Amino acid sequence: MERVFTIIPTYNEAENLPLLVPRVLEQDPRIEILVVDDNSPDGTGGIADDLVEEDPRIHVLHRQRKEGLGAAYRAGLRKALDLGADIVVQMDADFSHPPETVPDLLREIEDYDVVLGSRYLNGITVVNWPIERILLSYFGNQYVRRLTGISVSDTTGGFRCSRRTALEKINFEKIRSDGYAFQIEMNYRYTYYGLRVKEVPFLFLDRTRGASKLNLRIGLEALWIAPWLRVAAWLGRL
Repeated sequence: MERVFTIIPTYNEAENLPLLVPRVLEQDPRIEILVVDDNSPDGTGGIADDLVEEDPRIHVLHRQRKEGLGAAYRAGLRKALDLGADIVVQMDADFSHPPETVPDLLREIEDYDVVLGSRYLNGITVVNWPIERILLSYFGNQYVRRLTGISVSDTTGGFRCSRRTALEKINFEKIRSDGYAFQIEMNYRYTYYGLRVKEVPFLFLDRTRGASKLNLRIGLEALWIAPWLRVAAWLGRL
């Protein structure tokens, strides 16, 4: 039986984590969870340790400090593969990526290398965002698609399911970008390396507990990553 690891990066998610973990585990008996905590001051790491004591399907990776989403995912992906993962799901800790959609990703991964959850495949399936944020995200995706040439509808999305072989092929540990830019680069690399990619729609629901980690630096990084990827691909540096 294939081992499925769901990586959940956390920073100050003490309210969400104990609610999210059991919801994810109940979606499929194969699922194991790897919490990657960046030394959250609100005690999220301690909560993760308590969950580990309750269920052997839960693992935790403690990092010394907050270094961004990209660094957390690189460490988490490496740890999941070292633990023997055959399939890796990536999702946020704030319930914006619904656990009930995970079985859809796992079903489709049987025939693909990567399955991406998309907010823009069938129109705009985003709930509780202000209109200006929806427009910024939607047209930001159009900008990235135009500059990179990839056909993925949700280039900045981070809800995905990948086969071990796909992660190894794209050299994920070489990705140095963070935030939205990290998601863009991962999705670009999947296309660049010729992997079979499938998108499935899901309903994105903005967080109701905790605070968003987005900031201006993350947004600006996403702007320059698209032209940089084209140049890097042309130079053979991906």
